Amino acid sequence: MRAFMTKLLRDQQGTSAIEMGLICSLIILAMMTALENFAGESQLTWNTISSKTKDAISGATP
Repeated sequence: MRAFMTKLLRDQQGTSAIEMGLICSLIILAMMTALENFAGESQLTWNTISSKTKDAISGATP
């Protein structure tokens, strides 16, 4: 049992997997933040288009 624990503590493969997991988490977090900012800007653009279209329609009718 002691040899197994020593081998387990010296194993570096688990450490690499944890590091890769943390890197992937940071990348996903950055992507989500960028997407959230893009969504806000996109929504603002569509709201502006909608209000200008309503203004144009209401101005065209007598």
